Amino acid sequence: MTTRLLLLADTHLPTRARELPAQVWDAVGAADLVVHAGDWVEEPLLDAFEQRCRRLVAVHGNNDGTGLRTRLPEVAHVQVEGVRLAVVHEAGTRSGRERRCDEWFPDTDVLVFGHSHIPWDTTTPRGLRLLNPGSPTDRRRQPWCTYLTAAAARGRLEDVVLHRLPRRAPG
Repeated sequence: MTTRLLLLADTHLPTRARELPAQVWDAVGAADLVVHAGDWVEEPLLDAFEQRCRRLVAVHGNNDGTGLRTRLPEVAHVQVEGVRLAVVHEAGTRSGRERRCDEWFPDTDVLVFGHSHIPWDTTTPRGLRLLNPGSPTDRRRQPWCTYLTAAAARGRLEDVVLHRLPRRAPG
């Protein structure tokens, strides 16, 4: 069996955007599992995800208040089609990230993280895949707002694709 994944982080609604792009909501509808690595900002977005997702694995981020921190863990773990997946908002600075994550997540195959808004896809010396989907609403220093899709099957993560969102007209 194959499980279709949508990987998101740093949605920052309504501070960075008024709404999530329609393309992202379409991806939510197509996914078997949505993974969100924090910085929701307000609870109504989490409520909307809980209503629309077949399955949601999510954590809180540094911009999330008490309500979100009460509802969501700091770290989440799930096994999907034999892939051991962990989710955390912050994985620390770029320097030393692979070593640090190998130490922090020894029994994990894939770590999804956010915070930087910078897409990231590397594999540590131990073989841990590190994925940051960027942000679908706040590109910061990046040329595009982004998110990731992937598939989990037979103990492997496959078909990892970084999706670029159309640029919004200045408002």
